[in-house]
Amino acid sequence: MRGVVVGGTRSGVGKTVAALAVLRALDAAGRDVQPAKAGPDFIDPSHHAQVAGRPSRTLDLWLQGEAGLRRNYYRGEGDVCVVEGVMGLYDGDGSSTAAVAEALDLPVVLVVDAKAGMESVAATAVGFREFAAHAGRDVDVAGVIAQRAHGGRHEQGIRDALPEGLQYFGRIPPREDLEIPDRHLGLRMGDESPLSTEALDAAADGIRVDRLLDVARSPPRPQNVESAGERTSARVAVARDDAFRFCYPATLERLRERADVVTFQPTAGDALPACDGVYLPGGYPELHAAALSESPALTQIADAAADGRPIYGECGGLMALAESLTTVEGETHRMAGVLPADVRMRERYQALDHVELRARDGALTAAAGETLRGHEFHYSEADSAEDARFAFDVERGDGIDGDHDGLCEYETLGTYCHVHPESGAFDAFLDAL
Repeated sequence: MRGVVVGGTRSGVGKTVAALAVLRALDAAGRDVQPAKAGPDFIDPSHHAQVAGRPSRTLDLWLQGEAGLRRNYYRGEGDVCVVEGVMGLYDGDGSSTAAVAEALDLPVVLVVDAKAGMESVAATAVGFREFAAHAGRDVDVAGVIAQRAHGGRHEQGIRDALPEGLQYFGRIPPREDLEIPDRHLGLRMGDESPLSTEALDAAADGIRVDRLLDVARSPPRPQNVESAGERTSARVAVARDDAFRFCYPATLERLRERADVVTFQPTAGDALPACDGVYLPGGYPELHAAALSESPALTQIADAAADGRPIYGECGGLMALAESLTTVEGETHRMAGVLPADVRMRERYQALDHVELRARDGALTAAAGETLRGHEFHYSEADSAEDARFAFDVERGDGIDGDHDGLCEYETLGTYCHVHPESGAFDAFLDAL
């Protein structure tokens, strides 16, 4: 696929809306579009999928390494890929938008807030382009999308101010219905607060598709495109509902490549399907704690854990495997009771970072001494028992208690860390089945 990176001058500049407008404009022009997200986020990709009609690829150098990142891009579908950046273009020591663009050799379309400027939009873009050379970075800032820009004189002033070598790729109009509501982990999910068709079409109308396609280019073909690992006879049950929403598309792909996968919805009252192991992704169990406490699936997961079946929970999955979950409002709900910890929600986030963990003996997703790279972002804290066993020592990040992550009991593991299948964690989990 040819591709472009939609980067921003800062967080909150409107990258997501600009990326959605580009996806919509390319689709209207008859192109087969593949969305992607630089960084470990789960929420922005849900908006991409609503517009593009296919899952968004996760591209993160810390989680995947350069080779893994290129493989994940290559496994996408379509003929043109739109990669939404993370934070400001150069921000992030683990995996910035600029680093992802460099690794894939893709041009950057810079989203600049034009609400109160014209010539300053051009000056900002020039600064971002020149900074690459100053920092010794091979980043191609090809031009701008003007966010919150009016038409007429405002738009023309921006276009006239751009110097040679910086293209004008269009504008996003200043409309209130092009704002996506927030929640404590970021924006609301794509199916909860979709932009109206009228608003999205208005934004797409301002995008210069021809110019985007002219600058889009294809990354080099990666080596070892096929994933490692033989097909097993195992059956994996994966929780997929409003409480367990944070699962990378590549994770389900890897699980389905090597095992039979069956999904279930604990908050809807589903029973745990017959399986050899269980994966509980992250999500919003705190918003559905009452339903989870009444779910037969949690009792059955506890029985499966006691029987020695491997169970892996990430963040929200860890919370569901704990003894109890207390909401911000102070309501305490019983959870599966597999892991010796009580979880309490807080009003401020407790951790946000790329993470590196070193495995101890008995870690379900890594051999002793191996390191796993992942990402943590949560508003809860887990008060674990004094005799709790941990699977990992934290080398970067916060984990559960600042020094450790990965509560384990029987063959069950619960971590605050989200990992990508390129880490090898899910292959190790499947091998344990």
